[in-house]
Amino acid sequence: MSPTAAAGPGPSTDGVRPRRLFLASCIALVATSVAFAVVGAIMLTLKREFVLTNLQVGWIGGAALWGFAVSQLLFAPFCDTLGMRFLLRLAFLCHLVGALVLMFASGFWMLFTGALTLALGNGLVEAACNPLVASLFPEDKTVKLNRFHVWFPGGIVIGSVLAFGLDQVGLTAWQLKVALILVPTLTYGFLVLREAFPPTEGVRAGVSMAEMFRATFTTPLMLLMLFCMAITASTELGPNRWVPAVLEAGGIPGILVLAWINGLMAVLRYKAGFAVERLSPTGVLFGSALISFVGLLWLSYAETITVAFASATVFAVGICYFWPTMLGFVSERIPRSGALGLGLMGAVGMATVGLVTTPWMGQIADRIGHERLPEGQTIALFEEAVEALPAAAEEAPAERREDILAAAETVRTALERTRENGQLPEIATANALRALIDSGAEAGLADRADAILGPADNYGGRASFRYILPFTGLLIVIFGLLYLRDRRAGGYRARHIEQAA
Repeated sequence: MSPTAAAGPGPSTDGVRPRRLFLASCIALVATSVAFAVVGAIMLTLKREFVLTNLQVGWIGGAALWGFAVSQLLFAPFCDTLGMRFLLRLAFLCHLVGALVLMFASGFWMLFTGALTLALGNGLVEAACNPLVASLFPEDKTVKLNRFHVWFPGGIVIGSVLAFGLDQVGLTAWQLKVALILVPTLTYGFLVLREAFPPTEGVRAGVSMAEMFRATFTTPLMLLMLFCMAITASTELGPNRWVPAVLEAGGIPGILVLAWINGLMAVLRYKAGFAVERLSPTGVLFGSALISFVGLLWLSYAETITVAFASATVFAVGICYFWPTMLGFVSERIPRSGALGLGLMGAVGMATVGLVTTPWMGQIADRIGHERLPEGQTIALFEEAVEALPAAAEEAPAERREDILAAAETVRTALERTRENGQLPEIATANALRALIDSGAEAGLADRADAILGPADNYGGRASFRYILPFTGLLIVIFGLLYLRDRRAGGYRARHIEQAA
């Protein structure tokens, strides 16, 4: 079994205060997740205020994922050399500057730069704090990493609720939502300003950078864990990125379902010791894969609020331990991979979700959703819209006129392609319906477009969840075999970094 009983604060190092550093790490992760939540919450507002295209909005929102991965890849290998305090201070600077650039942005490039800078800060927090927690609590890594990672879903809940609360009290300026990031940022910045940091486990054990790279890239178990990290992250974060949009298209409050998932994850991660002590990390990973498979399958059939929350509960129980337990397993079983191994795990997970899983699920949703569009109703709506929108544009306020004319052109193009090909064009049809909904020209046209597109988007999005299931099923097999191997060997055993030499 894993040595997860209440452990002391790691090896004593002069001037190091483990509790204060752990608190600072948790607040830094809150800053990361609040930034993640706030940038997502203001996307629609930014699109309207700065007249951005969907492509530009995609670049701003996507920076939250691939910027994180880039930061991990750039800095995690040098954590031993630069030091965890340097990386955390650099994270503070990125969070501070990124938030201020966003708040005072005057166009796309400043918005993109601010979002990317925040994402780099997010990656730096993970690059610094994962090895920091492992160094502070070498006898209790998996449990402590789970408790540290409480604050990613916890921070998303905090950020989402506060952003929602600002809207409810009439403080709707998006800059105020961005300013929420500054509260945890300034707090953890103050905590680490003069704090002494311990050396990383690799430095303490005299592990060279060459050894760290060798342990990371030549150990078969490490390569297997990198492969599994891509799938565990996709199972957790891929559907989570789509839950609000997919469920809201079906008339279910998706943002509340997402908040429920993240709230449960935070509570369960805090109590991770109960699961890890009884099942071991490999047992937890095996159980997580099994439960998340069931939860995601059930969630893909959620057509009512009751089923949505019930299936989301099972899904949350399944995914909650994935990310931190994967990191804990690598740190305990391949300790000489050090900060590089932990950083690469996070980078692979986030890059896979941002560059592969999320757009792939969107592509699937577009294709399957298109098949659900009622052709006759859609064509009739387009024919009516082509006639009505030019006149509506003339009567509309000047600031809405361009959107209405753009919608008219989008609908006209889709209708012409339908007549040429004898069937609705796959992407152009959905875009034309969205343009009608967003144009604000005619309430009747917009409502009818929403009634056509909403059910199709909901069905296609839920169907895309099922395409993740074969990969999650593969995790069940892999983690099940690892768990059985540990049991045959007499139980799970963490390896100390000196023993792994």
